[in-house]
Amino acid sequence: MIRFLQSRLFAVLVFVILGLVALYLLILVQPMLLSIYRFVKAVSAPFFVAMIIAYVLNPVVGLLHDRKVPRTAAVLLIYAVFICSCVVLFVNITPMFVSQVQELNEHMPELTIKAQNMMDHFNNNDSLPESVRNGINRSITGLEKVISERIAGFMNNIGALVNVFFLAMVVPFLAFYILKDMEVIERAVFKYVPRAKRQGTIRLLKEIDGALGSYIRGQLLVSVCVGVSAYVGYLIIGMPYPMLMAGFVALFDIIPYLGPFFGALPALIMALTISWKMVLLVIVVNTLCQFLESNVISPQVVGKSMNIHPLTIIFVLLVGGELAGVVGLLLAVPFYAALKVIAQHLFAYYIRRKTV
Repeated sequence: MIRFLQSRLFAVLVFVILGLVALYLLILVQPMLLSIYRFVKAVSAPFFVAMIIAYVLNPVVGLLHDRKVPRTAAVLLIYAVFICSCVVLFVNITPMFVSQVQELNEHMPELTIKAQNMMDHFNNNDSLPESVRNGINRSITGLEKVISERIAGFMNNIGALVNVFFLAMVVPFLAFYILKDMEVIERAVFKYVPRAKRQGTIRLLKEIDGALGSYIRGQLLVSVCVGVSAYVGYLIIGMPYPMLMAGFVALFDIIPYLGPFFGALPALIMALTISWKMVLLVIVVNTLCQFLESNVISPQVVGKSMNIHPLTIIFVLLVGGELAGVVGLLLAVPFYAALKVIAQHLFAYYIRRKTV
């Protein structure tokens, strides 16, 4: 008995039992943990978004500060340029956008009838097995149910939307103070880092910045370029509502690899209500846009600084989407890149310790 108590098997059994007990206790307190998580998420979300904005704008502020412009004045100048640009874009683009939305609303009954006629023709087509037609009809019915449920949920959560709007108004002020006091924040953080570890910590942060900086800023520029290319392409082929459709392309292009497919869906659905020729033209336009992005725009703007295999990126996107939805898709690749740099530093540190 004493030998068994002193054996490795007994120690393993004890750890397994303790782990199961801890898991059981976590299950018991799960509602309380979820409440704490929701509270922390609601409070920290504006700070997190503000930190991302500050990270993107900090190089511009630093460049102006190097030219003897005070940081506060540099931040205010950037805000002024951004607000003026938004006003100019709003004044010039809003009338076109509103006219396209109104035109879409006027033609919606006609488009609905066309879509219904296409579905009737599809259902009366004897070349497809009945089981396939029934399966597609069930899928469309399920899609309609999901859309109606989402619209109902949207209308029932007006209060939550007001809260989100309030938080969105807070974010610029948080980003302003973070940008203004960035150097003070950095010095305060490094005070808590042991003096012997400061050089290594600075090197780590610089490598993380090198891995993320060009990706985040470049990806935004690439999305704008792809959106403009899609807009020009839709104008050439005569696609209705080209600005709306190109806006979806630019918005979803922020998500690598999977984004272009999501961005092309609205244009494809619209093209289905027109003709199969328009569907083919939309596919050609989006294919050309992605070809330009992959072979011309992205290599020049973003480059290969990420050095991540495409299969790894797709896996990371799937995990991010499962954990945090759209936000997870947007942040999955930068978060993975930062973790990769940290893991490389930890591995190098472990190797040095082992060799010494």
